[in-house]
Amino acid sequence: MAQIISGKVKPGKRKGRTLGFPTANIKIPENIKAESGVYAGWVEIDSQKYPAGVFVSLDGKSLEAHILNFSKDLYGKNIVVVLGGKIRDVMKFASDEDLKKQVVNDLRILNDLLLK
Repeated sequence: MAQIISGKVKPGKRKGRTLGFPTANIKIPENIKAESGVYAGWVEIDSQKYPAGVFVSLDGKSLEAHILNFSKDLYGKNIVVVLGGKIRDVMKFASDEDLKKQVVNDLRILNDLLLK
């Protein structure tokens, strides 16, 4: 079953942007329990839906959504994130290059799930 989480986009550590995969970061409200991991999902912005890859932190208190084919500034905007199917658990990476390779693989999976 899909889980819906909404919040205001806040600045993060900008690691995704540095790696070439910018994300919209929101705090998960305390009354919502989200399992950590990487998900296929959708982000609604101003009544428009966009496919996204969503990372839920290990502590389940924040999420980062990489919206596919989207490049607008979202800081301070309220967004709605719909978590769909879980792609994988959280993993540790030896280097930024290893992380980037995994994100590219995750995006291939997302494209197959969400854009076909």
